[in-house]
Amino acid sequence: MAKSSSATATASATKKRRSRDGTLTLDEVKTLGCELLSSRAHLNHAPALLKLLSPSAPLDLALEALISLQSFFVPLIPSIPSSSAAATAGDADSDPELVFVAWLRQRFDELVAALIELSVSPHSDDAIRDVALDALMDFVKLGKDGKFQSAIYHKFLHAVHSADSVDPLLELLGSKYFKYTDVCYFTYTSVDKIANSLSSKATDSGKDAVQNGSDGSENKCAIFIHNIYNLLAHVPVMDYQKESTFEMWSAVGLSSKGEKDSSKDSSTTYIKKKLKLKFTKAWLSFLKLPLPLDVYKEVLASIHQNVIPSMSNPAILCDFLTRSYDIGGVISVMALSGLFILMTQHGLEYPKFYEKLYALLTPAVFMAKHRSVFLQLLDTCLKSSYLPAYLAAAFAKRLSRLALSVPPAGALIIIALIHNLLRRHPSINFLVHWEVDENDANATVEASRPKQIGADPFNNDEADPAKSGAMRSSLWEIDTLRHHYSPAVSRFVASLEEDLTVRAKTTEMKITDFSSGSYATVFRDEVRRRIKQVPLAFYRTTPTSLFQGSDFPGWTFGYQSNSTVDTIVEVNETIEAVGASDSTPSKRLRVEALEGDSVISKY
Repeated sequence: MAKSSSATATASATKKRRSRDGTLTLDEVKTLGCELLSSRAHLNHAPALLKLLSPSAPLDLALEALISLQSFFVPLIPSIPSSSAAATAGDADSDPELVFVAWLRQRFDELVAALIELSVSPHSDDAIRDVALDALMDFVKLGKDGKFQSAIYHKFLHAVHSADSVDPLLELLGSKYFKYTDVCYFTYTSVDKIANSLSSKATDSGKDAVQNGSDGSENKCAIFIHNIYNLLAHVPVMDYQKESTFEMWSAVGLSSKGEKDSSKDSSTTYIKKKLKLKFTKAWLSFLKLPLPLDVYKEVLASIHQNVIPSMSNPAILCDFLTRSYDIGGVISVMALSGLFILMTQHGLEYPKFYEKLYALLTPAVFMAKHRSVFLQLLDTCLKSSYLPAYLAAAFAKRLSRLALSVPPAGALIIIALIHNLLRRHPSINFLVHWEVDENDANATVEASRPKQIGADPFNNDEADPAKSGAMRSSLWEIDTLRHHYSPAVSRFVASLEEDLTVRAKTTEMKITDFSSGSYATVFRDEVRRRIKQVPLAFYRTTPTSLFQGSDFPGWTFGYQSNSTVDTIVEVNETIEAVGASDSTPSKRLRVEALEGDSVISKY
C-alpha cells in the first residue's frame, strides 16, 4: 500500500515519541488509538498497537491497545471481505480500495489471533483475558447480516482444546455466553469437528481405548481429550420437556429465512430439534476418542443424567455402554446406570445382563466410590416378578456369601437385599432353612459323589448363576451373622427373622437407607444409641467355674474334689503369711497357685 506524505509523517512522529528503551508509554498508546480512530491517514498505527497484544506486554498498555483496536474494527466488520476474497483482491494492484480491504482483512485476522492467544494463554492476566474474550465474542456476534461468525468461534475453540490450562477461560464462557442457545449450538458443532479430527489421529497412532491416567497427563492427546470433556461439561444441560424461550447471542440465531415468518411454537420445536441433533453428534464423536481412565469414569458417572435425556436417539449409546459394561470392575459398576435406563426406557435388549450383574458382586463393590447407586440399581433389577427362581436364589446365595467378608455397613445392605428377595420371590424361601433328606431326589443325584459333612453345594466361583448350585444350598451365612462382632449387624439379623415369621405385617426395605453406610456411620449410630442396662464389672453371683457349660458343649470346667479346694485354701494362707510385707507378689503368687490347680476335663 502506497504511503501518503501524512502517513509518512505520522510514522516518523511515532518513532520520535518512543522512549529510549523502545517501548511506548500509556499516554503515547492513547494518542495512537485516538489518531487511528480519527482518520485513515493514521492506519499504520494499527500494526503498532497489535504488537502490544501479547500476554507478556504490560497490562495497562495491552488493555488500551485492545480497546482502541476493537473500536476501530467494529464499524468496519460489515465491509471486511472473507479471507478468500481478500486474497483475490490483494492481487489487483489497480484498485486502491481493493488493496485497502485486503490489508484490512489481514490486520483483522491478526487481531483475532492475538485475542485468542490472550484468552487461552495461562500467562494472561484475568483482566486482559476477560476483555479479550468479550471483544472476540463481539466479533463473533457482529457478522454480515447479523449471522453468527462460526469460523472465528471455531478457531477460538480449536485453540481452547489444545491449551495447557483452560479452567479460568471455561468459567468465563460458562458464566457469560453458554446461556445463549446459538453459542451452545456452535460449540457442539466445533466439538464434533475437533473430536473427529482427533479421533482419526488417535486411530492412526493405534492407541488403546482406555489409557492410564498418569500416562495421559503427559500425553498431548490425553490433554486435548480432557479439555474437550471440560468444554462439554461446562455447557449447561437444557430441559427439553419444559416450554422455554431460547435466548440468542447473534441477531439471526439458528432460524433460517423460511423460519422468520413461522409461529413461535414451530420455531421453538425447530430449535430444539437442531440443538438435540448437534448435541448427539458432539457426544458421539467425543465417546469415540481414546478416553483416559479418569475421564472415562467421569463420563460414566454422569451419562445417565447429563447425556441420555438430551440425546435425539439415546439407543445409539448402547455400543459404548455395553462395551463399558463388559470391561468389568469399577467401570462395569459405573456403566450400569446408563445401561439400565436404555433397557427400561428405550427398549435395549441385553441377554447377558444378569450374568454380568452376578459377576459384579465382589467384595470390592462394597468399597467402591459409587456403591450407593449400584446397590440401589441392583435392588431395582431384582424386583421383577418374572425373575426365575434359580436366578433369585443365586443372587441371594452370592450376597449371603459376601456377608462373611464385607465391612459391617456392607453386611447391613446385604441383609436388606436378601430380605427384599425373600419377600418378592416366595419360591426361594426354602433357602432360609434347608435340611438334606437322604430320600430326596437331589440327594440321590449326589449319591455318586463322596459325601462331606457340612459341605455346601453352592459354587461361589461359578460365573453362570444357573450352574452355581444355589437351589440346593441354604442361607447359613446369614445365620452366622447372629454372632457378628458389630451389634448393629446382629440386631438386624434378629429383626430379619421376625419379619419372615410375620410376613403380612412387613414391607420391603429401602436400600437407600443403607446404601451409603460406612464404618463411620455404623460407629456414629452405636455411639448415639441409648443403652437401657449398663454392663457391670462384677458377677451378681459367685461363679463356680471358669467358663459356662453352654459356651463349650461337651466340656466342664471346675475343681476335681473338695480336697483340692482345701489344699488351695492352705496354700493361700501360706502365701498371705509370707507376702504380708509386699502385697503385689503375694497377689501374683495366689493367682498362679489358683490357675495351676484348676482342672479342665472332658466328660
